[in-house]
Amino acid sequence: MNRVFAGRLAGMVVLGPDGESIGRVRDIVVTIRPRGMASRTIGLVVQVAAQNRQIFVPMLRVASIDPREITLVSGSVNLRPYQSRAGELRVMSELVGSKIHIDDPEHEDLHGRPVDIADVEIEKSRTRDWIISRVAVSKERNRFGRRPPLSVVEWNHVHGLSVSGAGPADATAEILAEFDDMRPADIAQILHDLPSTTRNNVASELEDARLADILQELPEDEQMGVLETFDIERAADVLEEMDPDDAADLLGEMPDDKADVLLELMDPEESEPVRRLMSFSPETVGGLMTSEPIILTPPATVAEALAHARNPDLSTSLSSMVYVVRPPKATPTGKYLGTVHIQKLLREAPSTLVSSILDPDLPPLFADDTHETAARYFATYNLVCGPVLDEDNHLLGAVAVDDLLDHLLPEGWREQEIRPEAGSSGHQAGTLGRAAGAHGAPGRSSRAQTAGSVIVKKAGERRRDRQQGSTPQGPSAGNSHSN
Repeated sequence: MNRVFAGRLAGMVVLGPDGESIGRVRDIVVTIRPRGMASRTIGLVVQVAAQNRQIFVPMLRVASIDPREITLVSGSVNLRPYQSRAGELRVMSELVGSKIHIDDPEHEDLHGRPVDIADVEIEKSRTRDWIISRVAVSKERNRFGRRPPLSVVEWNHVHGLSVSGAGPADATAEILAEFDDMRPADIAQILHDLPSTTRNNVASELEDARLADILQELPEDEQMGVLETFDIERAADVLEEMDPDDAADLLGEMPDDKADVLLELMDPEESEPVRRLMSFSPETVGGLMTSEPIILTPPATVAEALAHARNPDLSTSLSSMVYVVRPPKATPTGKYLGTVHIQKLLREAPSTLVSSILDPDLPPLFADDTHETAARYFATYNLVCGPVLDEDNHLLGAVAVDDLLDHLLPEGWREQEIRPEAGSSGHQAGTLGRAAGAHGAPGRSSRAQTAGSVIVKKAGERRRDRQQGSTPQGPSAGNSHSN
């Protein structure tokens, strides 16, 4: 079903992909947004089978909603008890029964009088978001206590609800509502400018994955400041959601005993790549790489590769390249075979095997290569990410140009405007990012803004080295391998 009322979902059984019972739906969590913005369903409150515990299941984990059951994409769920955060409203326990007013021209008899919310309908959009589409309302009960007939009203004709619901306004919820469609880098800039108490209050109300994306854009001292306000288990949960390389950088700044405790609390599958990255020097490519690029085996098709590249949780740089290896796919992988650039994938038929179109000749980077070598590598081959191998030809991960720039730029660069020298006459960093987003244009973060100049500078150094007869570090400047 792509359209359903919340009241019908309440009590419905939730199953894993293999039919195993997870529990039953007890409520539906939504966020109300200002007029003109879609109000979304963000997840379900599920009573875990045979346990007196309610957990939160994000809507993105829902594979399908059928008349009798809800099926998840994975049987693995976070068993941490659900706690409502600022800006989150539960339909059955908070919205149903609230008084609102409407201006639907098809229900003029209800104009100018309060009505009660009886139910809320959600609908799956083209972007896979579940948005609030309609509301079932009723007049007040008559003097005999009989329930009046229900009227179904389009959501855009409903008034009297704010991001805090029908109650008093919540300042933190108002701030979170502004973040809804903003990029993590722009949110990080706003958080950086907030007083520390307000920043920590807002951060505590953000969902773990969203907070992890934002923390990665903050200076490390502010990242640590936020995590120190959480209990140790919440801090570990946020670290699990961070990219392994960013989590490794942050843990590397902490005292060893605290870092060890957090690593122990993290899921072993999440902590293992972080531990491996922490074993490399932060001044090398190994200290920059991520262990989670797109990795496929030879039988995979172009269609499968593009499906991975469309993953919204993957950065644009990492989604530009697919790495083909012998099993196992988990890093360190089996024998590395080569790469396929996304441009090559887009030119081939969906059924084509990636093994038939890979580039086996692109030179790799190695974990002990310097940042300078990586910069020359990207400038030489016109790439934004590249494979990192060990001496036995196993893929360890990939390094992206945005992570490289993060370390090449001066310390504290995140605390400045994109054009710090422009002063009052230039465009400001936050204004630039938000203005681009507001007009539908792909606003660029400060990393992307600086990428061109740094790479051009490194390429110029390489040309001067050639003219002087010296041999540059890293791969030789052969033919370009961008496909």
